[in-house]
Amino acid sequence: MAESKPDQPIVVKRITAAHGHHGGSWKVAFADFATAMMAFFLLMWILNQSTEQQKSAISSYFNNPAAVDLGGAQGVSGEGPGPADPQSQLASGESEAEQLRQLSEQVQGTLESLEEMEEFRDRVKVEMTPEGVRIQIMDKGNQSMFGLGSAELEPGARRLLHELAHAIATVPNRISISGHTDALPFGSVAYSNWELSTDRANTARREFLAAGLDPSKIGRVVGLASTALLLPEQPTNPMNRRITILVMNRRTVDAIRREGGQLVNMDH
Repeated sequence: MAESKPDQPIVVKRITAAHGHHGGSWKVAFADFATAMMAFFLLMWILNQSTEQQKSAISSYFNNPAAVDLGGAQGVSGEGPGPADPQSQLASGESEAEQLRQLSEQVQGTLESLEEMEEFRDRVKVEMTPEGVRIQIMDKGNQSMFGLGSAELEPGARRLLHELAHAIATVPNRISISGHTDALPFGSVAYSNWELSTDRANTARREFLAAGLDPSKIGRVVGLASTALLLPEQPTNPMNRRITILVMNRRTVDAIRREGGQLVNMDH
């Protein structure tokens, strides 16, 4: 029987490899740097595209966020401006109505106090309407604002428009000027009551500017021919020939804009 050999110990050698440098940390740092640079250049671009007013609003917002309304800038998500305070709106409307009422009284007082306005006392109608203060200057008998069939102002009408311009200048509201004719046919196809009423309204506008009225207060100038007769049952009555000046309240201006109308300035 063969002699048994003693058990040989089994040696297991574990070799631990040295961890080499993978080089990943610089990528993280570079990604952070690239992100920061992208944000910086994006900020520079936005500032370059912003107006001075927008920059001022942004600056004010960060100084006092609770007190500033950025006005719902385009391209910025979030809630728009909240509803206006009803009490503030009511107070503003009452203040405007009071100003217009005082204007109406001032015009009436001018007609009654100035001797040179005597011829217009029964030819000028001043009234408060839902749209504002309406001032209508009408022809009567042989008394007319303009020469027969022309857009040239009579001297008395010129003085009247100057007095009205001074009164209108006391309120911030814009005005609409419309020219009207009676229903008698005038001229030809090339120059009809439409052209005549428009030219007369524009003459009144020019006279207002000559009197010193701010051009920005002129909102509209229109000629309506005989489409809005003052006396529909008497279409040929001279009183239908008139110039209407409407001192518009804010509600009327807003309604014109909502309906697609345009308020324009004409400086000459």
